[in-house]
Amino acid sequence: MGARTDTFDLATLDLSSGEARRLTLEVPLSAIDLGGERYTPPAQTPVTLDVSRMIGGGYALRLRANVPLAGRCMRCLEPAAPEIEIDAREVDVPGGDEELTSPYVDEQTLELAAWAHDALVLALPAQIVCREDCAGLCPECGVDLNNAGPEHHHDPRPDPRWAALRELRFEEEPQAGSGSG
Repeated sequence: MGARTDTFDLATLDLSSGEARRLTLEVPLSAIDLGGERYTPPAQTPVTLDVSRMIGGGYALRLRANVPLAGRCMRCLEPAAPEIEIDAREVDVPGGDEELTSPYVDEQTLELAAWAHDALVLALPAQIVCREDCAGLCPECGVDLNNAGPEHHHDPRPDPRWAALRELRFEEEPQAGSGSG
């Protein structure tokens, strides 16, 4: 089990150019709101942090984790518990241009929790589902199609473009030979 941390002081590693360290840390992650649903990671998430000191100063950083989430399936609203894989990289070179400056490194302090949260959000799928083949809810009656069975169906609705024709009433013509006389 690693140390719990929101931030990490890179200077404490005392790395010289070309040297690297692998650390296992525990990072607090906050809940994520996606598509009107809230997905909650564990209070402390274990992460692997690889830190390499670059020649000429600066750091190359890699963050990896498997983050289990708890929430509801976006299709059927049943519980969903996907595990999201994070593999993110950052480079921070003092005095470098925007591409070589990490927003998560200030001086030599790494904002580890913020980086892990952002990496998690970027790794999320477009839809969080309980299983890949989730059929969702019936758009007509709202029943869970995963449990409804093959006999579940609805008669097709009439085409609304023909609605005016249903309102037409025809007068009956008198039949020939039935007159009053």
